[in-house]
Amino acid sequence: MIPKALTVAQLSDSHLFADRNGKHHQANVYQNLKNVLLAIKKQPLIDAIVFTGDLTQDHTAASYQLFVHAFEECEITTPVYYVAGNHDEPALLKQHLARAPFCQNSVIENDYWQVLLLESKSATPAGVIDEVECDRAGSIINSTKSQLLLTHHHAVDAGFFIDQHGLLNKAPLQQLLTAYPSIKALGCGHIHQALTLPVKLPHREISLYTCPATSIQFDVNSETAKSNGQPPGYQLFTLKDTGEITCTVFFV
Repeated sequence: MIPKALTVAQLSDSHLFADRNGKHHQANVYQNLKNVLLAIKKQPLIDAIVFTGDLTQDHTAASYQLFVHAFEECEITTPVYYVAGNHDEPALLKQHLARAPFCQNSVIENDYWQVLLLESKSATPAGVIDEVECDRAGSIINSTKSQLLLTHHHAVDAGFFIDQHGLLNKAPLQQLLTAYPSIKALGCGHIHQALTLPVKLPHREISLYTCPATSIQFDVNSETAKSNGQPPGYQLFTLKDTGEITCTVFFV
């Protein structure tokens, strides 16, 4: 029997190195990732986990292997979906995240909801969601259901330095959101902060929920990447059969 609520945990931006003791802005990012995974594992009734990119910091194959190893060490059996971040190589993600619990399809679905994963990686640190990707999403959308869209890059400005690396071409995504009123919300990684940002459309407004990183949280008052000292975190979406969505942030 399909539950009336679809529960999805989102984690993002692990920034791993080949060495499990590697540090990103003085944080042991491998241990942080494991702490988040163990916290997610304690949550009841999670249907899926979505990782929204920036697995690696040093761009080594070994960092991808270490990511998989973290899930093995934490004995994660919940299905895990993913999109590429600006630091990631899609081919390496596909190669290393190829066996259970990892899933390579881009939609999570029950009787009431579709969670769609959109790729936003470009040739630069900034993001692009092109018309082809939006058309692909549109071909999957069932308008009798509600949708949550998850991607790496943020579609609206967050108000600090990361905006220079935001979504470059907002028009195709705006058109998709306008064409499908059944899309209820967006979620992203990339900004290393837990914020709720308004996405203003011609006839409505929806929320963009930004996921805290498992590595470090950015200081929004800094002009460059700098930790604000917050611990690693993740967020949990509860998608109810009524079309209502709640997003809860956890730091561990």
